[in-house]
This record gives sequence, C-alpha cells and structure tokens, in this order.
Amino acid sequence: MSVKKVAILTNGGDAPGLNAVIRAITKTARTNGVECYGFIEGYKGLLENNYVKLDLDSNASGLLHRGGTIIGTSNSTNVFNFKVVNEDGSVEYKDLSDVCVQNIKNAGFDCIFTLGGDGTQKSSRDFSLKGVNCIGVPKTIDNDVAHTDMTFGYNTAVSVATEAIDRLHTTAESHHRVMVLEVMGRYAGWIALESAIAGGADVALIPEIPYDIHKVVEKINDRKSRGKEFTIVVTSEGAKPRDGEIVVKKTLDDGKGLDNIRLGGIGEKIANDIEELTGMVTRNTVLGYVQRGGTPSAFDRVLSTKYGTKAMELAMEGIFNVLVNYKDGKMGYVSLEDVVGNNKVVGAASGNTKESNIRTIKMDDDLIRVAKDLGICLGD
Repeated sequence: MSVKKVAILTNGGDAPGLNAVIRAITKTARTNGVECYGFIEGYKGLLENNYVKLDLDSNASGLLHRGGTIIGTSNSTNVFNFKVVNEDGSVEYKDLSDVCVQNIKNAGFDCIFTLGGDGTQKSSRDFSLKGVNCIGVPKTIDNDVAHTDMTFGYNTAVSVATEAIDRLHTTAESHHRVMVLEVMGRYAGWIALESAIAGGADVALIPEIPYDIHKVVEKINDRKSRGKEFTIVVTSEGAKPRDGEIVVKKTLDDGKGLDNIRLGGIGEKIANDIEELTGMVTRNTVLGYVQRGGTPSAFDRVLSTKYGTKAMELAMEGIFNVLVNYKDGKMGYVSLEDVVGNNKVVGAASGNTKESNIRTIKMDDDLIRVAKDLGICLGD
C-alpha cells in the first residue's frame, strides 16, 4: 500500500527522547511526502479523536533537545477496558476500542506509531488484531521491553542516577554514613545495576535477585574492617527481601487492564533495617521523577532518531504490526505478537502479571558478572 498519512501517539510515562522520535518520524515523513499528525495524550487522544498536524516549521520544530513529549501522554487509559462512571455513580468497564478504530478510519490514517513500553505495545498489538496498521517504538526508562537491547530514555535515566550516586558519595564519606538510593525500574533492575556499576556503589539490589539483608550488613561490616566508614547502596524500586514481598506505595483505581500498582518505599525499609542491624547512621534518597525528566543524553538523542527514522522507513515499506528494535547494534523489527508473548488476551493487563513478557536481567548477563567481579554485593 502507499502510505500518505500517519499519526503518532506517545503513551505511558514520559521519557527523554520522545520528542526526538517524533521529530525523526515527522522529518522522514516529510522527506517522503507523507503527512504526519499527533494524537494528544496517547490512547486517550485516540479515543477522543483529538489530534494535531505536526508541522516542522512550527509546533514540531526544535524538539531534539527537549524532554517530555509535545503531544502529551497518558498512563491511565486502556480503551479495551475503559472505566466509565455513570450518572448514578456506578462504575462499569467498556470496550471502546472500536470507537478508536473508526476514528482512525475516518481520519484516513494509514499507520499509527505507538511510542511506549510493554503496556503501550500490548494495546498496539490488540489494535493490530482489529485491522489497524501499527508500528511500535520501545520507550521506557526501565529498559524492560522484550526483544530489544535498549529502549530510548534508559541511557539518560542511568546517567542521572549515576550523578546522584556521585553526589551521595561525598556526603557518605564526609559523615561516615550508609547512603541508600532508590531508583525506578519497576520489575526490572537495569537502572539500579548499571548505575551502581557506573557510580561505584558497594551494594546493588534488584528485583531479579531477592536479597538477604544480612548479606548487605556483611558487606558494610567488611568495608568498616578495611577502614571504609561509609557504604553506598543502590536499590531498584521493585527489589524485595528473600523472605518478603515488594513494597507497594499505593494501589490505584485507574481501571482494569492497567498496572494499578505504584511501587516505592523499599529504600526506606532497607535504610531502617541497615541502621538497626549495624548502628550506622543510614539515610535514604528517592530519586523519583528526576530520572525521567529533562534533556535527553546525546546517546538517547541518536538512538531516538534511529528509532524514529526506522519506524517511518518500515511504514513506507508496508511492514506493519511490528516493534522497531535495537539488537546487536543494529536497528530491526520484531512482530508485536512476539513482544506480547504469552499475554494473549485482548485488553489484559501488562507489566505485573506472569503472562507479561517484560525483559529482565538474566543471571548470565554481563552486568551480573561485572558486578560480582567488582565485589558489588547483590544481596545473594
């Protein structure tokens, strides 16, 4: 088919590099004589038929260095199980995906580019089953999208976390304290482990390895015996003790088919446990949304541009219902069906279920080997 009109949506949490992808798709579209539009606030805009034309001479200009997304995003909209509050206050869930499909047809869009993580790509796959031409682009600072080595936004998040570790080092050493840094990552430990290696941390606790707090204490005491009166601990928000569960900060009610769990609090628990067991003053810092905001790194700008141009090239070639991926240093693509994995039910939740196909750290990964060679305690 001949592609003449396309649309972009950015969904889920914001990430550095989103605007760079939008820019790359839009510029490549113009080079090939294709009109480019953007849905406002992700799948919410798709449902409400709210979109704007992306003009490189006005609203889509100067995007390369800008964080966030100029077309907005939503992480609380599942159009396949949309939460509807009736006039009498009762709540029901409706599949409004056909409304979205009709909106796409009425507008004449030949392809929808879905920029997002595993949940976004799950819905993209579900739309592809309804006849919509979709091309996914993997966006998440968590780096947990299946079948791609690196998502855009991740490098910037690791860089921010590493700078935080550098800053915590000076305070920890000056005051002879244990400093705990809690970083994002949900159910994958990529940010925690890579920033721990880059920042010279002593302990890295990740979701993939349930930790024994006594192993952490052993590391701290060993450092003290060698004259090191301070310790840096990095923990992923999804880390959990060997005999316990992940710490949930809040459970939301955004609707069925969404990850309603908000993680947070494990850093404070670890800090309290360490202080109680060692007697050392221990402080916790939660890096939070600082990791996902602001200017993307040079690496992420280039990676985002590669993703965006490749996505538009695939559309021009008529290759749809795929995820653009980055494997072994090269851009390629993989079926959205493979990205979804065992999570086959249309509209079902993605991210925190056993059927989800998120990319986590395997025990034979080079990062695990490097961490152990460096003597970083992983809590096992």
